[in-house]
Amino acid sequence: MTRRSCLVPAVGIVSGLLLAVGIGLVVSQVFRTLMHNRLKKEIVLVEGSRVFEYWNPAPSVYMEFFFNVTNLDQVLAGGKPEVTQVGPYTYREYRYKENVSMVQNGTRVSAHTIKSFVFLPERSVGDPSGDNITTVNIPVWAVMNKVSGNLFKSSMVSLWMNSLKSGLFTTRTVNELLWGYQDPLLTKVSATNPDVEKVFGLMYKKNGSSNGEFVYHTGQQDYLDYGRVETWKGQRQLTFWKSNQSNSINGSDGSAFHPLLTKDERIYIFTPDLCRSIYMEFEKDVTVKGIPAYRFTPPRSVFASKEENPANEGFCLSPKECLGTGLLKVSPCRKGAPVVASFPHFHLADEKYVNAIKGMSPQLEHHQTFLDLNPTTGVIVRANKRAQVNILLRTVCVMMKTRVLNETVFPVMFLNESVVIDDASAARVQKLLNIANVVSNFPLIIIGLGAIMLAIFIVLLIRAHRQKNGVKNIVFTKALYSASTEEDTYSPVNDKEKEDPQNGTYIGLADKNDPQA
Repeated sequence: MTRRSCLVPAVGIVSGLLLAVGIGLVVSQVFRTLMHNRLKKEIVLVEGSRVFEYWNPAPSVYMEFFFNVTNLDQVLAGGKPEVTQVGPYTYREYRYKENVSMVQNGTRVSAHTIKSFVFLPERSVGDPSGDNITTVNIPVWAVMNKVSGNLFKSSMVSLWMNSLKSGLFTTRTVNELLWGYQDPLLTKVSATNPDVEKVFGLMYKKNGSSNGEFVYHTGQQDYLDYGRVETWKGQRQLTFWKSNQSNSINGSDGSAFHPLLTKDERIYIFTPDLCRSIYMEFEKDVTVKGIPAYRFTPPRSVFASKEENPANEGFCLSPKECLGTGLLKVSPCRKGAPVVASFPHFHLADEKYVNAIKGMSPQLEHHQTFLDLNPTTGVIVRANKRAQVNILLRTVCVMMKTRVLNETVFPVMFLNESVVIDDASAARVQKLLNIANVVSNFPLIIIGLGAIMLAIFIVLLIRAHRQKNGVKNIVFTKALYSASTEEDTYSPVNDKEKEDPQNGTYIGLADKNDPQA
């Protein structure tokens, strides 16, 4: 057997083997499983792992917008409030882990997250040290809310307010509202109650401080637990709300998520600012700096009323604490202050809250909170955390000034905290994804080689078939030609026969059409 005759079956055998092996690997998902198991082992919060080094999140942009009251006299007379949005006042927020220690045989890690803020004048509109904002006098409303159930204390506070000329609204600079100022009413109250702070500020004591100790799962035992909060300030459960479900500490702190995310799962996040855990659901596929990602957003049900979502009933400490959809009264963890959390401009809230304040204009693009997570690694490639601080305005007995006000949820400010993966980190993630794709798709490469070999095998078969048919045709034609030549012509044996016409061995052939024949 010639080399060429051996080549064709050899190519056929190789192509068949490649296709069989490739299809078998695709069906069994061997390489994909190996890659996923590798990711599960690599993405753990233990010393020496790749993710542990980059556990500190990238600096984010922290933008704050204030709502300035433009018709204060009408509001105090019972008119509809009108506000204008002022800002942004932009800060660079830095976060870093402190007092990091491994516990429980490396299956848990404890840490404090320290936050610091640096003002960015080039990305701000206005001067926070000079811009004045007219807004709700939060310390006054906090004190009134605290003593509202006690007639004697309410009367005393009313007298103090009149003597100190502390009104229901105040005008302060942005810096004062953010980082603190000494309030006269709080100073008066602190004289009889040392636990009361004299200074009030929306961001007071938050620069250079932490929210307390967190203990996280490292993901070593189960990759689905990677970054999940086990305890906060030593507590496995909160104590602010009425039900165990509402007091549950679920999910991560928003800085780390497990790898191999799916579109049908809920992402849980525990946020101390809201004193509760919230969840997000898949919305759509996005791409950030060439990295594919799933966008997760909080649905309307997160802040839905108890009628719309019975699971939220635990957040209602009393009928007065139960607000409509889109709002959460967080006074239990704000020292009794009537603080209400929502999305900016009452996005996803009942229309009545939007209509109660002139100047509200909720827009999905500008007011939605979202997380863009790479599903393979769980890395945050882009995020926007948007929240609004409101104060619940209600009539307080004895406080005559409150009787003419419209009871409503009054917006004070909203923040927009955003972060996008930097180029260096994006390049590392992209490299990891390329390796993962090559390894996971290696069976497809084998199938592709098998398909190429199959094509070569088919071409060789066709060529071999054509060559075989060609040989047969040539042999048949020559035999036919030889027979017809022997009938019509004669070749003499030698020259002598040709010259001697009388030679008996010579037979002259004439044309059949010759008349002499």
